[in-house]
Amino acid sequence: MAGMVQEEESSSVTSSPLQLFSLMSLSPGLGSPYPWLRELKSEERGLCLIQLLVTCANQVAAGSIENANIGLEHISYLASPDGDTMQRIAAYFTEALANRMLKGWPGLHKALNSTKISSVSEEILVQRLFFELCPFLRLSYVITNLAIIEAMEGEKMVHIIDLHSSEPAQWIDLLQALRARPEGPPHLRITGIHEQKEVLELMAHQLNQEAEKLDIGFQFNPIVSKLENLDIESLRVKTGEALAISSVLQLHSLLAFDDGILRRNSPLALKSLNPIHLQMNPLTYGDFLEKDVNFYSQCPDSASSSSPVSFASSAKMGSFLNALRGLSPKLMVVTEQESNHNTQSLMERVTEALNFYAALFDCLESTVSRASMERQKVEKMLFGEQIKNIIACEGLERKERHEKLEKWIPRLELAGFGRVPLSYHAMLQATRLLQSYGYDGYKIKEEKGCLVICWQNTPLFSISAWRFRRYI
Repeated sequence: MAGMVQEEESSSVTSSPLQLFSLMSLSPGLGSPYPWLRELKSEERGLCLIQLLVTCANQVAAGSIENANIGLEHISYLASPDGDTMQRIAAYFTEALANRMLKGWPGLHKALNSTKISSVSEEILVQRLFFELCPFLRLSYVITNLAIIEAMEGEKMVHIIDLHSSEPAQWIDLLQALRARPEGPPHLRITGIHEQKEVLELMAHQLNQEAEKLDIGFQFNPIVSKLENLDIESLRVKTGEALAISSVLQLHSLLAFDDGILRRNSPLALKSLNPIHLQMNPLTYGDFLEKDVNFYSQCPDSASSSSPVSFASSAKMGSFLNALRGLSPKLMVVTEQESNHNTQSLMERVTEALNFYAALFDCLESTVSRASMERQKVEKMLFGEQIKNIIACEGLERKERHEKLEKWIPRLELAGFGRVPLSYHAMLQATRLLQSYGYDGYKIKEEKGCLVICWQNTPLFSISAWRFRRYI
């Protein structure tokens, strides 16, 4: 499923009847003018939906609202949030494209989204469901913990900074593993960072309970903050502590601030940008960025898709990584989505996202029934919101700026970190975890000393380990 997008996009769409579907006017009151579309087999319908989505996205990117609207209406006859994999994906991609179109009318967009409330309990629930229904977080935690245990051998005082402290299971497992060390457990201090106080309170309660039961010296230091607002001084790293940092699906959000800096300092932005025009016509914003190719390709701090290295010396990402390096961590383990959703071109993002999320939806299709409410919550509240952010948002609002290892490796190296190859033992333990839970179809492969988690042959998440260079 995930490999079909590129084939469809590279074929000649001008001669395909599927492109014509999205450009024909619908007969009012008669439903779909192509009733036989509903009778297509699953695979044929999936191919049809991919073609329609790509064609519709092209219309949105071009600012052709009327044609895009016709395309969305055609897709609505085939898409369904409780159908097969491609029907579900199409439902969330059409919602994202429609959301992008609506932003051309700020009043209408705000009115339709004014009652949307996401509670802390819902956020906790959907993260827990993702942890339970898919193996990715479990694998990340197992591999991260093993890397920490190996790096902290013989250490008496260990301090772990968790950049997004929301899942107690990871650190409960680590406490149990440290308790079994031949030399005995170290004194462990975990600094947990999260923007919701309630999440940190729950973490503190469960971890303190476990540490008391295991008779391990333990302290939990909660910091209520968004990652971009984090005060490094509040981490309170002490002399004599061996420091480890864990980042699970967090660092990419800081790239939004770097993109904003590039936009504001672009010569074209400074000389000829009309902010009122952009506010009323947000679909042209991507065009503005793509036309400014010379500036981005020549800028040493460029985050453009043409450069293999997004800059490490920017105001936000660079300063944040430099601050972490300044703490002299013995180990930092980074888990990130293995996909490139940070290009300036909307069409590139749509294509990448279709491939990536087709694989994620396939994972759930293989193990969870279509009627499962838990599955629908993960797809809508997690995957659906990410898709919407990737496609409908720009600037600081677009936080889901996932990038591949090929960009993270040079970025972290430029920031002064050195790569630590993850051990064969970590890969073996991760493989055993997949087998013990009966997760068929998943693969773990080694790439440049890092580990990549795949669904079938599609890479989805990467895990890499790093050290402050003095430890290399």
